[in-house]
Amino acid sequence: MQVHLPVFTRLPARISRIPELAHNLWWTWKASARELFHRLDLDLWKQTANNPIRLIRQVEAESLRQAARNPQFLALYDSVMDDFDGYMSENHSWFSTHYPDRKDDVIAYFCAEFGIHNSLPIYSGGLGILAGDTCKEASDLGIPLVAIGSLYPEGYFNQRIDPAGRQSEAYTRLDMDNVPLLPVLDDEGKRLLISLPLDASQVSIALWKAQVGRVPIFLMDTDIEENEPWQRDLIARLYHGDQVVRLRQEIILGMGGAKTLHTLGFRPTVFHLNEGHAAFTSLEVMRQRAASGLSFSENLAEVRSQIVFTTHTPVGAGHDEFPFPLIEEYFESLWEELGASRQEFLELGQVEDRQAFSMTVLALRTSRAANGVSQKHGQVTRRMWQSLWPDLPARQVPIGSITNGVHLPTWVSSEMGSHFRRRFGPHWLEDHDDPAPWEGVAAIPDSDLWAAHLSLKARLLNFARERARQKWLQGGASAEQLVGLGCFLNPDYLTIGFARRFATYKRATLILRDRERLRSILVNSKRPIQILFAGKAHPVDEEGKYFLQQIFKAGSSNELRGHIAVIEDYDMHVAHRMLTGVDVWLNTPVPPLEACGTSGQKAAMNGVINFSVLDGWWAEGFNGQNGWDISGKDDDSTASALYDKLEREIAPLFYDRDSLGIPVHWISLMRESIRSIAATFSARRMMKEYCRKMYLNEPSRQDEAVPLVSTERF
Repeated sequence: MQVHLPVFTRLPARISRIPELAHNLWWTWKASARELFHRLDLDLWKQTANNPIRLIRQVEAESLRQAARNPQFLALYDSVMDDFDGYMSENHSWFSTHYPDRKDDVIAYFCAEFGIHNSLPIYSGGLGILAGDTCKEASDLGIPLVAIGSLYPEGYFNQRIDPAGRQSEAYTRLDMDNVPLLPVLDDEGKRLLISLPLDASQVSIALWKAQVGRVPIFLMDTDIEENEPWQRDLIARLYHGDQVVRLRQEIILGMGGAKTLHTLGFRPTVFHLNEGHAAFTSLEVMRQRAASGLSFSENLAEVRSQIVFTTHTPVGAGHDEFPFPLIEEYFESLWEELGASRQEFLELGQVEDRQAFSMTVLALRTSRAANGVSQKHGQVTRRMWQSLWPDLPARQVPIGSITNGVHLPTWVSSEMGSHFRRRFGPHWLEDHDDPAPWEGVAAIPDSDLWAAHLSLKARLLNFARERARQKWLQGGASAEQLVGLGCFLNPDYLTIGFARRFATYKRATLILRDRERLRSILVNSKRPIQILFAGKAHPVDEEGKYFLQQIFKAGSSNELRGHIAVIEDYDMHVAHRMLTGVDVWLNTPVPPLEACGTSGQKAAMNGVINFSVLDGWWAEGFNGQNGWDISGKDDDSTASALYDKLEREIAPLFYDRDSLGIPVHWISLMRESIRSIAATFSARRMMKEYCRKMYLNEPSRQDEAVPLVSTERF
């Protein structure tokens, strides 16, 4: 296997390693590396959406020559490259120090999407962002992870909202010259191709490599000239709605991914299936071993000993199922190769006594350990899949829980990070999963913490207004549309943020339940409130699109104008602005359908206070002093409780100021939010837990709710 950096002939020799840095996504969570890029040309850095590869290609040659002669730039360049080289050659990482006898392990991480940065838009939401944070933290800890996914040349859609508030979708093909990917080549310097049997034919798969610090991600691509037109479009878009296309995509992800690793020479000790989309991985690993003379049951037992599985949704529709005839069409020759009968093979994924093959059931039945992504989700998941272990009570079903966490260096703002660095020391990030240092948040002066927050809030509102202005400049935007997009947002108002996928169970429109009462709360001359929304509905989710339209119309209406707005085209960049810039983070899912919901964790470590239904991570993160809960038996009672708390507790507390105009009591909640949440809900804590409980199969602690390692499955 080879990869070669493209040649940038215009770069002076003194700064010739900039392309190497640009092609390693380590820079996305290293502030000094980002500073290096924007010092080349700040305006162009913004115009290219912070894409250093586009920046290098478009920046004026004279700017590059000036940089190569500028002592300040060169000092920064040398410092960044020294940091980068030291990071990449680290021999004393957390993993190597704690598990020196496991240095040759390979943990293969499979996921349908990866959200690393906007310059690589192959993600749709929380699952992809979590996968990106997982790779980043694995890199920081030195965990020997190699990731597998699919390249979607058309990515996920760009959202457009018309004057009536209707969402439309626009797909833009990736410009492969301007994304942080390198083609994988064979030993002769040609594109390495993987051949995979599919639909009575062979599909060729090319590979691209994304380097995330020390972790490689290999992305499979079928849009190559060796394939037929229908094959080239197999994985053109993320989460295709057609069932047959979806099955083919998941065959490529699981079986193609396992075959890719084998071809590249990786011999994983553990396969981690992040959600059921990758469940076919186990079948390819079994196929690779079929010639060893093992029986089907023996082969299955050996493969199961290497596979761990994480499920992410308690929503039934989120678990892909395929009818038996479709599975038979694609897998009949495989079960014969594995020495299995039709019944034995179909039982691997059979849902109770229905003629349906579930990817989640397949993953559960072919893995040695499984987990949900919060304590509550673990409980819900055990009940949800109890039928697979009919002789066990739900509490003993062998599905555990590891609560999701977020990659703190990615999501903490530079403003807050500078305060943490001053209070905790220059190496504060090294042990940021230790709660003890976070007690130091109490020493940050009220005025400093509030000034940092106001700066982030101003940046968010300016960002939203600029987005609205650009919409107007492009033509066709009505006055009502501009209002609904946030042109009248006020930095002095209490600002609430709601940003997530517009899936119906997340109840984005719950706050509109009683429009008259909502108006009386928001349009209050003494304590005004504005709510900022963002999020995409799935292209085929008409109800989700309707929810978005209702919110947009509310923001454009005379009664709520200037108090509700929507930021168009939600992505990681918008998320970062919102998660750091609002005052309150609102979350109103139908319990128990929120598996985790990591956006609130990101908000909290930036001093934004959570206001949420007690579901997902908030059920274990809320301590009564670091935010607010929302309770109710149905939509009406939950909305009423939301209004009560907003009107009687939250707004009065926000507008309660001392003689200097500082909300002292509000800031105490900000501190407690940071102190109680940042360490516990970090990806660093999460990944150490995965190593201990899942990857290295260490004995469970006494406080574990259920054993993570199961015995016979069925």
